[in-house]
Amino acid sequence: MDGILQESQAYFDNAATTYPKPACVYDSMDSFYRSGGASAGRGKHKLAANASRLVSETRGLVRELLCCPNKDVIFTPSATLALNMIIQGSTKRLTADGSSPVAYISPFEHNAVTRVLHALEKEGRVRVKVLPIGAGLMYDFEEIRREFSSEAPDLLIVSHVSNVCGLIQPVGNLCRLAKEYGAVTVLDMAQSAVLVPLDAGSELYDFAVFAGHKTMLGPFGASGFVKSPATPLPPVIFGGTGAESARQDMPDDAPARYEAGSMNTHAIAGLNAALRWWKADTDGIRRKEQENHARLLDLLARYDFVKVTGLPAADRTERCTGVVSCSFDGYSPEEIDGVLDEQGIAVRAGLQCAPLAHRTLGTFPAGTVRFSTQYFTDDADFARLAQAMDYIEENR
Repeated sequence: MDGILQESQAYFDNAATTYPKPACVYDSMDSFYRSGGASAGRGKHKLAANASRLVSETRGLVRELLCCPNKDVIFTPSATLALNMIIQGSTKRLTADGSSPVAYISPFEHNAVTRVLHALEKEGRVRVKVLPIGAGLMYDFEEIRREFSSEAPDLLIVSHVSNVCGLIQPVGNLCRLAKEYGAVTVLDMAQSAVLVPLDAGSELYDFAVFAGHKTMLGPFGASGFVKSPATPLPPVIFGGTGAESARQDMPDDAPARYEAGSMNTHAIAGLNAALRWWKADTDGIRRKEQENHARLLDLLARYDFVKVTGLPAADRTERCTGVVSCSFDGYSPEEIDGVLDEQGIAVRAGLQCAPLAHRTLGTFPAGTVRFSTQYFTDDADFARLAQAMDYIEENR
């Protein structure tokens, strides 16, 4: 393992998954299997009880850091699975009377949303509409209201932050308007949870999805969603829950209704440590993230052959996170990706699983070179990136 870490690149692919994590995450996960490792909710013995307490405590940390003390917290292996459960379950409920609900989405959605809706639309179970957006990536709320008046939304699904250009979307205003028409509202917070302040406990949001391995700085395998207890959601995954085993129906109450199968308690132990780390200095961590975002923009601005996609650098401070997509004059994203990889820089080239966003930004079908920072992006990373960019400039 030490050899692998020593050979690692300067890492600018944090929008895919953050790396490295706080040291406490590694320690907590190692300790979990060495000191216990039992299955939460499976048995009354001490080790199982300890695992259950860990899960319960982590739910509490999610509620605290996402400002949603009144919401249910459901853990899933990934944000993609969480979105599937919400979208498919909501559509199942909304089509129970034979109707075909209308789902509105932002023009920046990830395939974790659009592919689910595409599959349902092909089956005639939903109709999908994209919200209009104008100059400066600003939403046209007058036009949106006209569209909602013409075809009322049953579902609104919107990413809080774009995984392509880092745009922080006006989710409060969008959901407030959708709620005037009785819509179910779903936030994809994979790129924003904890990092971008949001009152996920607001009645404006029925569901909010988080990806533990991204901005929360936890490991793979501990993601999920928060849910308003007042919003019905039929289960779409079935199996054992460790309780009410004689019944063949899923339990009535959350979270057990949505947590079939053995939990990845090992990953939840890591998420627990990450959220405690966040809690210790939330404002300081956010400031450092903003500083690294600004530092990346300043570095890229030195090179006249690089164009930042979406908002210009001067407009990004308040409206974007440290996810920065670029085009390079005379080169495809894949060519730049290859050169950067040879120079020891990890980035993400192409469509980043979000073709709709690239159509909106005018970068389809080639996509972009995406750089993304986080708290642990350090001086050595930036120095190595500067060397790689100088190399590209010198060899153009």
